Amino acid sequence: MISTLIPVVLSGGVGSRLWPLSREGQPKPFIKLFDGETLLEKTYRRISKLAYIPKIDGKPFTLTVTNREYYFMSKNELDKAGLSGVFLLEPEGRNTAPAISIAAYWINAHYGHEASMLILPADHLIQNTSQFVLSVNDAMKLNESTPPYLTSFGMMPKSPDTGFGYIETGEPLLKGFKVAHFYEKPDLETAKNYLASKRFYWNSGMFCFKVGQFLSEMKIHAPQVIKTTAAVWDLCVKNKTKNNEKIEMPELLFKACPNISIDYALMEKSDQVTVIPADLGWSDIGSWLSLSQLAKADHEGNSIIGEGLLVQSQNTFIHSDSRFVAALGVRDLMIIDTSDALFVINKSNSQDVKLVTEKLKKDQQEILKLHQTVKRPWGTFTILQNALSFKIKRIEVDPLKSLSLQSHKYRSEHWVVIQGEAEVINQDRLYRVKTNESTFIPKGARHRLINPSKNIKLIIIEVQSGTYVGEDDIERFQDEFGRV
Repeated sequence: MISTLIPVVLSGGVGSRLWPLSREGQPKPFIKLFDGETLLEKTYRRISKLAYIPKIDGKPFTLTVTNREYYFMSKNELDKAGLSGVFLLEPEGRNTAPAISIAAYWINAHYGHEASMLILPADHLIQNTSQFVLSVNDAMKLNESTPPYLTSFGMMPKSPDTGFGYIETGEPLLKGFKVAHFYEKPDLETAKNYLASKRFYWNSGMFCFKVGQFLSEMKIHAPQVIKTTAAVWDLCVKNKTKNNEKIEMPELLFKACPNISIDYALMEKSDQVTVIPADLGWSDIGSWLSLSQLAKADHEGNSIIGEGLLVQSQNTFIHSDSRFVAALGVRDLMIIDTSDALFVINKSNSQDVKLVTEKLKKDQQEILKLHQTVKRPWGTFTILQNALSFKIKRIEVDPLKSLSLQSHKYRSEHWVVIQGEAEVINQDRLYRVKTNESTFIPKGARHRLINPSKNIKLIIIEVQSGTYVGEDDIERFQDEFGRV
């Protein structure tokens, strides 16, 4: 009898490999692909096709492990896909072994040790959803065999790629194979040998196993991970509130967890591991080169996403967010243009983006972390101009939403309403500011911006002025999104 299946989505990352489109504040799972859907939304939509998943209020259920800073963006993608779910929120990334272990404790507490968990990275693209469903069903049958197995999903290699780990197959078992060995990213010659042997598959980072067996194997092969994550979970349970939609992990205990992947901690050590070969149209979109290959190329090998023009050029890719980009007489380039950063890279250097981002870390933190337009749970803000002693923003507040009650130590603010009507708390005053009117928020004043309308978006222009205008000059006193 097939057990209950709980999908576990791992969502996060620092966003460096696809900079400047991906940033720390909006990493790869939240990148919109060419059809307008994010990778995370696509992951959730795939989950809705699976069998054996419980439903909450008629919606398929999933568990998401992500950074606390990404909760509101992740919840938005979950809602768009029509799923229900619970979010386990990390204070910082500690790799996949701690994340999966804490998810296993949650599933064990709510569905028992016989339930299965399906581990899905949020930043992978799978184009063959029907085959994905069949492969998961095959993995579930391996879970129910005697003995049950820890099952990995091996992607059929299309080329001798040196950017992936590889899985070597052993003896056949149902629709899969026992795993003979896991191998790290090889050199080109070794990858060619792997491909020629037809016994090797790319390690996708997707796994399926029963919760009880997973925890038992972890106790044997990764006892320190189990010890530290058990302490995290115990405190989560003790401090759990009535709102179980999100559970924040305690920072000090979580930092004590080993920073280790599930591959190193368990899959490469256990002798109870199998692999399901799968041809899913899979890509981890791990570089600008792999992303560019998703776009249809013309007879010269050129492709363009957004507005652009390539003349007397070959094998070149343009990705433009907001303006027209033209190139003449170029070859083998990738040109990525966003509202605040232009990045030009040769295709042969697609794995070397970190050489740029590491240099930027020294004095350009904002451009690594945030886009010019930044999403917030209440709406968005767009930086129109940024200087040493002033900053100009366009702020859009969704209907019936409000910013936190806050103050700033180093800056004052001028607000001009250009659409809608603002309700403003300014020290002890509560008043309205209509379209074409303005108000002044002194430095140090407790203040709050509220959109009282049920259907009109509030838009204001904010001018900050002071000795420091960084985004971290904020002290919150009240917040409807739990950010105090």
